[in-house]
Amino acid sequence: MANRLLLVKADGSVSVHSDDRAYKPLNWMTPPCWLIEEPGMWVVQNKAGEKIAITIEEIHHDSRHELGAEPGLIKDGVEAHLQELLAEHITTLGDGYTLVRREYPTAIGPVDILCRDAAGSSVAVEIKRRGDIDGVEQLTRYLELLNRDPLLSPVTGVFAAQLIRPQAKVLAEDRGIRCVTLDYDTLRGIESDEFRLF
Repeated sequence: MANRLLLVKADGSVSVHSDDRAYKPLNWMTPPCWLIEEPGMWVVQNKAGEKIAITIEEIHHDSRHELGAEPGLIKDGVEAHLQELLAEHITTLGDGYTLVRREYPTAIGPVDILCRDAAGSSVAVEIKRRGDIDGVEQLTRYLELLNRDPLLSPVTGVFAAQLIRPQAKVLAEDRGIRCVTLDYDTLRGIESDEFRLF
């Protein structure tokens, strides 16, 4: 037994949450499903006959809220915004940098930005909000493909993110990829002391 947050949504979904995860539930049942309330227990079942049995020992709080029609969610500072802003202010990466193209195509998907440095060399930039090892691996694959093109080669890499995890920074540096920490407000032209290049 433990304290849990149980969410029953209007679409019929039921999810069980703990306090140690940002959004992912411990367990859930997606619609179509139905909830049967029994004394001390909830049983959630879907059309395939799968069940979740939730034993309830004590209720700390019980409330119901109608959320109404979904107007849509507008996110500020997502990767697309960072890409757009960095493309507009490409000299953030260094003096003399020029933009070649956003979403430069490769056989495995587009690299966020392709630009040239002051010496005219090609630079591939991968942008993330949170820079993890996966992002470095992704950029590594792009670089491998881009460097096969004699019109672009040699292509170096820049891994740019609002936050770069230490392990990702170590891996990037080991592969010759430069890391750049981006400050969203600075790119938007709002004064901030948080903009740093590494």
